[in-house]
Amino acid sequence: MNDATNAIASNNIHITSMIFFLLFVTTYGAHLSEGAFVASKTSSKSSTCRCTQSVSTNNFLIANEAGDLKKRTMPLTHNSCRDHASNFFKSQQLMSSLENFVSGEEGDGDMATSSASRRRFMKSLGITAATSLAQVQTSSATITDPKTGIAYPSEGEIETSIPSSWDDADNPFESLGRDAFARLDSSPDTFFYTDPRFVEHVDSNTVQSMTSYLSDGGWALRPGDEVLDLCSSWTSHIDGTAKEKLGLKRISGLGMNAEELKANTVLTDWVVKDLNTNEATLPYEDSSFDVVLCQLSIDYLTHPLEVMKEVGRVLRPGGRVVILFSNRLFIQKAVGLWTGADDVDHAYTVASYLHYSNGGFESIKAQDLSTRKGKGKDRPVVGDPLYAVTAIRSSKST
Repeated sequence: MNDATNAIASNNIHITSMIFFLLFVTTYGAHLSEGAFVASKTSSKSSTCRCTQSVSTNNFLIANEAGDLKKRTMPLTHNSCRDHASNFFKSQQLMSSLENFVSGEEGDGDMATSSASRRRFMKSLGITAATSLAQVQTSSATITDPKTGIAYPSEGEIETSIPSSWDDADNPFESLGRDAFARLDSSPDTFFYTDPRFVEHVDSNTVQSMTSYLSDGGWALRPGDEVLDLCSSWTSHIDGTAKEKLGLKRISGLGMNAEELKANTVLTDWVVKDLNTNEATLPYEDSSFDVVLCQLSIDYLTHPLEVMKEVGRVLRPGGRVVILFSNRLFIQKAVGLWTGADDVDHAYTVASYLHYSNGGFESIKAQDLSTRKGKGKDRPVVGDPLYAVTAIRSSKST
């Protein structure tokens, strides 16, 4: 009887500890949203966080819009949640069992070396918001900036992160709960995007790379295209002369802030819509567009599979989707599945969104568009990295 009573009491203590921790994470996330990660109304620059960690030291780095990196004694990147989780759970004698449950029997190296292990990693994230944010994986092939200590994928690693064939029977999202898409700030996005932010969220070099990639008349945009800029803002990174040169018939913008969309001079029409609700339907007819763009926003979508299925619906057969992302983000609005992974895992995750959305996508590929300097395979990235995941809408019915 005493043993049973003690067991019940112990379980109650553990449950209470978990509740306390979740409340702590929520409070801590709210505190951060008032400081490092949200643009103030009087500031001309938006402060965003790099989703990375210094591998050479225990210091954590924050980058502002000017590209400046500052060391913080209190970690402010996504790994901060792991540190706080470790300290808290160790004090409650719960951390070792939690880590074993999340990571299984494989080590970090095994997690990052194959598509199969990446699927197992993604499945492990569907436990709770706290453990999703706590678990961080590191790519197996990385180069480290000697000045900042930031690790980036080696050249070619992003491209090989996408499997040549997909195992539909091993869909990682079938076992993922909604907690994998939880965020530190769970308040409606309409609050967060109330004030316009007329700033770029990556450095000027990366902005130019995005603009060139979209505007040079290559794979992304072609003559006569009708374009949807998903999660749009005051800029679509489509050069005005390219719009005329390519004869783009339509550029529709869907975003969160009317003032930003009004200021976007390349848009022919726009609509304000929050996709992070239970109604993720796009307000467009079937087969309306030749290409859909999503720039620096995929990490914020809480219903990415539903949104990507909608993207497939509004694309014409043979149409293209282009998803661009970097390693900067507003961490309190990014989903746990994203903050718990590195850039290579991000590429695989985005590709998985497309494949498992039932949106009818094929030829899913990833490309590292980062600017690099020097010679050889391990050339360091200059400024912010830039990655693209692309796919074609199949002509077959879904």
